[in-house]
Amino acid sequence: MQKAGELLSGVQQDNAFLSELAAAAKRLESKGHETIEIVSRDGTNLVGHFFPAKSPKRIIIAMHGWRTSWAYDFGTMADFLEKHDCTVLYAEQRGQNSSGGDYMSFGLAERYDVLDWIDWVTERCGDKLPIYLAGVSMGATTVLMAAGLDLPDSVHGIAADCGFTSPQAIWKHVINKNLHLPYALRGIMADMMFKNRLQMSTDEYSTIDALRCSKVPVLFAHGTEDHFVPIGMTYENYEACAAPKKLFIVPGADHGMSYYFDKKGYEAAVTNFWREFDER
Repeated sequence: MQKAGELLSGVQQDNAFLSELAAAAKRLESKGHETIEIVSRDGTNLVGHFFPAKSPKRIIIAMHGWRTSWAYDFGTMADFLEKHDCTVLYAEQRGQNSSGGDYMSFGLAERYDVLDWIDWVTERCGDKLPIYLAGVSMGATTVLMAAGLDLPDSVHGIAADCGFTSPQAIWKHVINKNLHLPYALRGIMADMMFKNRLQMSTDEYSTIDALRCSKVPVLFAHGTEDHFVPIGMTYENYEACAAPKKLFIVPGADHGMSYYFDKKGYEAAVTNFWREFDER
């Protein structure tokens, strides 16, 4: 499965990066926190991990990516979030890890799960603190698609790291560029399977659709050497975004490696984003 994942993603192996992710994930998982469960609006059991700050200035709802985990995707950044007085809810995406659901929908169903997590956070913490949605890879697509929903005023911003535009778009890219196969017939078959199992079409909604009507500020991050999600998708998202927007590009970074490649620049981009929109 690891070799298959590497082939699909096209990401170049970086042992130092992987070692740092694994160590950071263990540190985050070992910290005291509350594991919570909710039932989504479609009846799926969802699991999250809640880390309340002592004197919180904002709340982060973090969504991990495809075939990964909350601790793995956010472990390296967790200390930064804690240092800056962020209460954080790390969600486990449906169809993965401890959350229920038989299938992942690459953001189409998960965007509604974001609303359920916002409701839980609001009930637990009130609506006085600014809420930010954050995601990496498929998690970034999830929160960007959620931008097209009726989000409460307490949601002050979205941080999206290397998100793709739609299930169909990323599948086509992976099949054509990473597997070096023609998409046509394979795409039709994948679309049929997706629709039969999830009652959704792979092209029925996209981040582009969501961002064209979004009112929530967005910080887009991406590495120039991303072999899984092409950086052009973030440029598409940025151009489509009707809300206030920021763009942070990291030269040389592969998929999900932007924070690893430029920690100082990444943290500056995030803190500047908070500074501008905490009080909006």
